[in-house]
Amino acid sequence: MMSSSNLLKGKIALITGSNRGIGKAIAETFAQNGADIIACARKDTTEFKELTISLSEKYGISVKPLFFDLCNKDEIKKALLGLLHDKCKIDILVNNAGIAHGGFLQMTPINKIEEVFEINFFSQLLIIQFISKLMIRQKSGSIINMASITGIDSFPGYIAYGSSKAALIHATKTLSCEFAPYNIRINAIAPALTKTDMAELMEQKARDGIIENSAMKRMATPQEVANMALFLASDLSTFVNGQVLRVDGGI
Repeated sequence: MMSSSNLLKGKIALITGSNRGIGKAIAETFAQNGADIIACARKDTTEFKELTISLSEKYGISVKPLFFDLCNKDEIKKALLGLLHDKCKIDILVNNAGIAHGGFLQMTPINKIEEVFEINFFSQLLIIQFISKLMIRQKSGSIINMASITGIDSFPGYIAYGSSKAALIHATKTLSCEFAPYNIRINAIAPALTKTDMAELMEQKARDGIIENSAMKRMATPQEVANMALFLASDLSTFVNGQVLRVDGGI
């Protein structure tokens, strides 16, 4: 974990999927750097409640929980309309939540690919539509989309997941041009396989193969991805826009 600083002092960050893995690491890293957090998760749990209280007490920042399911457009709209109605100030949006999926095309029903796109692409665009309204009003903001190296490089068995992340990367580059006049930057992070619960669900053989093909012969840690998010969220990256930054250890 990075040492405490004030890189994000006075900023408010909305982070999806902040209850575990990369999202949890980003929430703690941002809190450690002075940001107030709108912590999004699919549902309230004792563990999530303990996390929000811990972050608030440990770093002296405010943590507002927000709940919605990325499969449910109505839930997303209802949650985000509340933020718009209250004219919340949001300086940073991290579209981190998503779903992993592996499988060859001939073994993957089309409705499963549609589900992956619904969560990894369409829901992300919906969130950006809403939150960018607040950012346009304040004429500033940083949007960070969590992509993947599978959205850049081709790997057998990643037709659904890789294609959804490729679409998100294209959207990132396009929207970086659309939002630039409002002083809103939008970038993407493309991690390699990262040491999370999601990675543990993979078959051992597939996981070992990915690690063996990497230059550093290991997975990324959630903290290493969070450090990149901190850079993109902060004023250290004020002229970085429309970029896809790989966190892959060399491939």
